[in-house]
Amino acid sequence: MERHFLGNSGLEIAPLIFGGNVFGWTVDEPGAFSLLDAFQASGFNCVDTSDSYSTWVPGNRGGESETIIGKWMKLRGNRSKMVIATKVGSEMGPGMKGLSKLYILRAAEDSLRRLQTEYIDLYQTHRDDPGTPVEETLEAYALLVKEGKVRAIGASNLTPARLSASLEASDRSGYPRYQSMQPHYNLCERSAFEKELEPLCRDQKLAVIPYYPLASGFLTGKYRSEHDLSKSVRGAGVRKYFNQRGFRILAALDAVAARQKATPASVALAWLLARPGITAPIVSATSPRQWEELAAAPGIRLDSSSRELLNRASA
Repeated sequence: MERHFLGNSGLEIAPLIFGGNVFGWTVDEPGAFSLLDAFQASGFNCVDTSDSYSTWVPGNRGGESETIIGKWMKLRGNRSKMVIATKVGSEMGPGMKGLSKLYILRAAEDSLRRLQTEYIDLYQTHRDDPGTPVEETLEAYALLVKEGKVRAIGASNLTPARLSASLEASDRSGYPRYQSMQPHYNLCERSAFEKELEPLCRDQKLAVIPYYPLASGFLTGKYRSEHDLSKSVRGAGVRKYFNQRGFRILAALDAVAARQKATPASVALAWLLARPGITAPIVSATSPRQWEELAAAPGIRLDSSSRELLNRASA
């Protein structure tokens, strides 16, 4: 399996990352173990999660995903073979959010306990905290790196201005530097990333690990009418793509998938992997069979005419 470097962190990851946001939500613990077994057996090695997954589920408190991943690694004895990425900053409860130094240090200990590990490979800022100076956030990460509890840091959902300010502060003060950026990016969501973040990430040599690479399932092709929205709890989130552009993208995916003898989902991921600067999309599955379909994406090589067709349809 081909491996990509995660920025300048020294970490090497396979070209797809498993998104653990489904654990404790649409996938229970036994299902998660089966998925993670299939994921690792396919040659992949990086799992992305967050302390806040999955607070939106009634009865959950957050940390459910980390807990499941931690139990799986403990049971399989494979911690040294995995690259574990988690996040901090999203709300976990009243007064439990943000990027202050004290909060990050406390949240990191909680994540380490749930993951049953002594270190986090990639610890990521989940959401910006405008009330906290970037220097304070980076100081907390510096302490965690010094203590051996974090190997590298990354960012998610930062504006280009805040990402630049953070990188400048790291260079100026010797703090650890963000090595990755996790943007919302796919065939349906292009402009926000490509306009400013893409050139910044390429210039600063940051790994790019996009989330929602399949537009919450729309790019799999299973949502093509209002009736289809009831197929999944995520269905309501794709209604915004039910327009002329969205269906033009699906038609292009269908055409390329037919050429490649592949599925629309794997072609959508292959398009991302062919984009400059993309390291590994973060993908979720709810069954080993579904994962097998997605795992085929790195083996698809899109020719120039296929890429152009998809670029035009999604422009």
